[in-house]
Amino acid sequence: MDVKSAFLNGLIQEEVYVKQPPGFEIFSRPNDVYKLKKALYGLKQAPRAWYDRLSSFLLQNGFTRGKVDTTLFVFEKGQDCLLVQIYVDDIIFGATNESLCKKFSKLMQGEFEMSMMGELNFFLGLQIKQCQEGIYISQSKYTKELLKKYGIEEGRTVSTPMATNVKIDKDEKGKPVDESKYRSMIDSLLYLTASRPDILHAVCLCARFQSNPKESHMSAVKRIFRYLKGTIQYGLFYPKNEIFSLKGYSDSDYAGNIDDRKSTSGSCQFLGDCLVSWFSKKQNCVSLSTAEAEYISAAFCCTQLLWMKQTLADYKCSFENVPIFCDNISSINIAQNPVHHNRTKHIEIRHHFLRDCVSKQKIEISFVPSQDQLADIFTKPLSSETFASIRARLGIMHIE
Repeated sequence: MDVKSAFLNGLIQEEVYVKQPPGFEIFSRPNDVYKLKKALYGLKQAPRAWYDRLSSFLLQNGFTRGKVDTTLFVFEKGQDCLLVQIYVDDIIFGATNESLCKKFSKLMQGEFEMSMMGELNFFLGLQIKQCQEGIYISQSKYTKELLKKYGIEEGRTVSTPMATNVKIDKDEKGKPVDESKYRSMIDSLLYLTASRPDILHAVCLCARFQSNPKESHMSAVKRIFRYLKGTIQYGLFYPKNEIFSLKGYSDSDYAGNIDDRKSTSGSCQFLGDCLVSWFSKKQNCVSLSTAEAEYISAAFCCTQLLWMKQTLADYKCSFENVPIFCDNISSINIAQNPVHHNRTKHIEIRHHFLRDCVSKQKIEISFVPSQDQLADIFTKPLSSETFASIRARLGIMHIE
């Protein structure tokens, strides 16, 4: 659903005056101005005025606003519910009963000038395919455009976005390359990670050298494109009728950064077997042990899971004792042990809230063997076999 001239529907509360627009001048009074009653495009108040108008209308018609995501509106009728998600002038909605969708469409068209776009199949660059088995999300069209833009349509492909035998550093003696082109390539790839978490670690690693890129860094970026060339049709698959349980995987690559010896945290969160959140990030401080690096990574994962718990409450879903799977026994013991040992004094206090969440049974931290640690793909380069196995278990597959 798309709102036509959305910002023109906003009612402004402040006194705003504009000069006479071309074609509407009063030549006898050239110094007069117009006082606005509604917002105009280009006006700073326009987005807020439009949101206030739309949210007030929905609240008056029985909707409730999300407590965490204020662009989410929920309407409940008996056992059925209608979910409405707002993104500026684009509205996505779905319901457990088709009649609620029809009523909502009629309600909105009666108040605003709307255009119905039909079943969701393209949104913010994401291609969405709905079928009986589930939902596929991909960016294959965008990927093809990138390969054409940067002239990587020809040549061989590779099975992984990063080689395991290559360590990327600042390469201060290397030959410089065009910064603008390098940054453009990184920006394009970062947007692609919305549906391709398998390239996230490689892209984030290359993004660290945008201020002074060298040929070695450009070669690493081009390898990512060659990997994409062989996996253009890959995307995320969300199967239907999955068990709705929240869980997270946490991992780290201890002292993986060659330049400053900082560790890399990686994490992914699932609803059932559906991957819904992921990140790869260099830690802010140098860890003194593998246990500390893993513990900090688990703390990052814990914050994401707690935020997701609060967000999912708006969808009427509640979870208790959410599991985090970690492959390091020492970090698990630190989180579960209420005694603050001398060996953990060097860990910053802000990371110890994980231990508090475990003691209050908000989070449960459990051991998982390294071969089953799905967050490995976000922390380090992997062999072709391991990479393909984890990629499949994340739900990233070829889409017809």
